[in-house]
Amino acid sequence: MRIFFISIILLGTSALAQVIPQPSHAEFGKGFYCGKTTSILLDDNAIDAISKATYSPDDEAYILDVTDSGIKITAESPIGRLRATQTLAQLTDAKGNVRHCHIKDHPAYAWRGAMIDVSRNFFTIDFLKKQIDVLARYKINRLHLHLTDAAGWRIEILRYPRLTKLGAFRTFNSWKTWWNGRPEYGGSSDPLRRKYVPAGSEGACGGYYTQKELRDLVLYAARRGITIIPEIEMPAHSEEVLTAYPELSCTHEPYKQADFCPGNVASYDFLEHVLEEVISIFPSHYIHIGGDEAAKASWRTCPLCAKKMQELGISDVDKLQSHFIAHFGRFLNKHGRQLIGWDEIIDSNLTPNTNIMVWRNADIATNAVNCGYNVILSPGSHCYFDTYQDAPPSQPEAGGGFTTLEKVYSFIPGEKLSQNERKKHITGIQGNLWTEYVPTPDIAEYMLYPRMLAIAEIGWNGTETKNYPDFRQRALKEVVLLRSMGVNCFDLSSEVGDRAESRSEVKHLARGCRVSYAPEAPYYKKAYSAAGDVTLTDGKRGGWNNNDGRWQGFISGREMRFDVTIDLGSSKAFSSVSTDFMQMCGPEIFYPEDYIVSISNDGSHFTELGRMHRDSMKTLNTEVTTFCVKKKARARFIRVQATPSAFSGWLFADEIVVK
Repeated sequence: MRIFFISIILLGTSALAQVIPQPSHAEFGKGFYCGKTTSILLDDNAIDAISKATYSPDDEAYILDVTDSGIKITAESPIGRLRATQTLAQLTDAKGNVRHCHIKDHPAYAWRGAMIDVSRNFFTIDFLKKQIDVLARYKINRLHLHLTDAAGWRIEILRYPRLTKLGAFRTFNSWKTWWNGRPEYGGSSDPLRRKYVPAGSEGACGGYYTQKELRDLVLYAARRGITIIPEIEMPAHSEEVLTAYPELSCTHEPYKQADFCPGNVASYDFLEHVLEEVISIFPSHYIHIGGDEAAKASWRTCPLCAKKMQELGISDVDKLQSHFIAHFGRFLNKHGRQLIGWDEIIDSNLTPNTNIMVWRNADIATNAVNCGYNVILSPGSHCYFDTYQDAPPSQPEAGGGFTTLEKVYSFIPGEKLSQNERKKHITGIQGNLWTEYVPTPDIAEYMLYPRMLAIAEIGWNGTETKNYPDFRQRALKEVVLLRSMGVNCFDLSSEVGDRAESRSEVKHLARGCRVSYAPEAPYYKKAYSAAGDVTLTDGKRGGWNNNDGRWQGFISGREMRFDVTIDLGSSKAFSSVSTDFMQMCGPEIFYPEDYIVSISNDGSHFTELGRMHRDSMKTLNTEVTTFCVKKKARARFIRVQATPSAFSGWLFADEIVVK
């Protein structure tokens, strides 16, 4: 072990008794060390392993002792020493004093990541450096940059200048306005201008990073213990590329395709040349290639794709994508790198050292592990930060969902895997900030923090045994600190929490009664079945998350799709029938237009009791409205129907309350 007696400049002013992330083992005394401090960052001789991400969790281990005589750090490597200084930064009070302590610490996971989507909305290098400073405080060691997507290509590629000249700019500031209208790309009159400019004929919205800027960013991050992981999307999410270079699509038409043509040798040549330049900028051992949500629509009719499948002896386009991904896995291996992809790429024929980033469902990790791949867990249920973190009416617009700090903290990586499988294959955890609804740097910070603190906590110590009240108290202090440092952090102290109606069960005449679904109407979808046929009368009302196991989801065309009948068991008197419906326009969840209540005593012949109408209109944030028919009546059977919104989409209901 190497022992360092050092003085350190401490970046924080927190006086926490326990740091975030909480150390593996910590003992605190009553005294304070009051010595002077000097600056320390990793120097150029020590950053090679950081910039490449080739160090192990053992390299990050350290022992920290603070006594009257000074500060002693014992560590095997410079990165371990750096982690100790990051702990010291959190233990220092406003006067620069450090409480006596003995800390023996090491991380649970090698990968503790944050992803920032700079494609949907472009953020400057200065903004990214600011986030690196914040993330380093919490021992986050990977910054994953989503550099390319339909909304904009953000990295200078010298061989293909149209990627940035055309594809880095769009014609509207608002992603939502641009995407829901006619998405068009527009070159700025000054192609090097990398800032937001108003939409219109005089300019374009967007920007990109030069290779020089990115190399500087890599060095800046490495000195603070963070590796930058670039992502270049393929084969899907590539509208901007295929408009700049339409010959790489199946139809060769700009503005028509999202997927590269995997039957065209030019697609492989193009992407190899792009990756060569990416590799020259980013030393990272890992390169992310996306691989998610490929529609493959034109692959089924493309002559070149048909020829390629015939050559490979395969008959379906899913196997064609596997071939495509495997090709670039081998290409990266030849260059000393490893491929990371979103979980759609899972296939047993990929290169053995492929890494899977699981986003759709944590259960998919089991499939990846069974194929022998290493896994980074980033499920949307817990690790997506484009969702609301508090009651939606109190928050900026988001993409939907409801992911509180407590929800993030509750995540246990690889919970359904054996201890051996976890240790062998679960590399780590990552929080993702997609930015369709995050237009400014301030809102980006608001969505990231304090939720990234929970990712840091899990990534460092695993937290299989949860103590949220303790974590929340530590997070509250960090929020105060971050806000004092100019970080636009969500004010955790003013948290409203989940929807009030979801916190207690509701008693009513139909609770526990049998519900039947009309055979001619579409049943609820399996993915949103909640508790199944008992959902609408189980006494439980939904919260702000449509996927919380209490909301039941229905989808179809414009025909009636919500048509259920409740059997009260006997004729009973009542005066109102009501149901809560959710509206969340981002994922196309809309209120019904008409809510219709009918009654019957034989279950066959129904008479309409009343209806409630609501004109279809889109709203900014997630909302819940109670649809109700109030009228005194007596009956055994109550039929409730809801007609779709004019926008079609989804319909979500929680409980039919009869009083």
